[in-house]
Amino acid sequence: MTLNPQANSSDDQRDDQYGDQSDDQGGEGRPWDEMYGSRDRIFSGNPNGVLVAETIGLPPGRALDVGCGEGADALWLARRGWQVTAVDISGIALRRAAAAATGTEGRVAWVRANLTSTPPPTGAFDLVSVHYFPLMRRPGHAALRGLLDAVAPGGTLLFATHALSDLAPRQEEGFDPADYYQPDDIAQLLGPAWNVLINESRPRAAQPPAGTHHTHDTVLRAVRLP
Repeated sequence: MTLNPQANSSDDQRDDQYGDQSDDQGGEGRPWDEMYGSRDRIFSGNPNGVLVAETIGLPPGRALDVGCGEGADALWLARRGWQVTAVDISGIALRRAAAAATGTEGRVAWVRANLTSTPPPTGAFDLVSVHYFPLMRRPGHAALRGLLDAVAPGGTLLFATHALSDLAPRQEEGFDPADYYQPDDIAQLLGPAWNVLINESRPRAAQPPAGTHHTHDTVLRAVRLP
């Protein structure tokens, strides 16, 4: 697996550490493959509104798209000159994303990996974009710190998720939204090496996904000081 942004080739690529979906770290990606395989497309194909609003003025550089899914955010960044490492645990999602990668001229590397156990390289990215990624709280915050450490000096962390007010526990599925990081949790862990620019809840810019009631996002945008 190549998470190094300098390793992107001249062609859009899919770099798969774990082989086919039956061989990925004991099947951790299987539930996500089942979700993506249940329909021809899960998401709209449009980039997330928070990403567009918060990065439109940033100079292109090296970006890490965490949990890239079907690739809309990665492709939007690449078409604006970013060199993108797009990571997901689902091989089906990555194949679907790579198939849509027109007009990106080799600026996206599609990587199958579990970023909760395989941290990205330290200081390698000018933008680490985390949108609606199910990052569970853990003692020591190892997975979270791996993502924070990936931001280069002067680079941007952008973290967006559904507002807690829009989420309810689903006991039958073992889901409790309090088990997952919210932007304010992350802001409190950043320390003096960071400048927090945005830490807020805001109305969604787009309609919520079908069958959901997500009306607000919570957003953290922070810059690692040079």
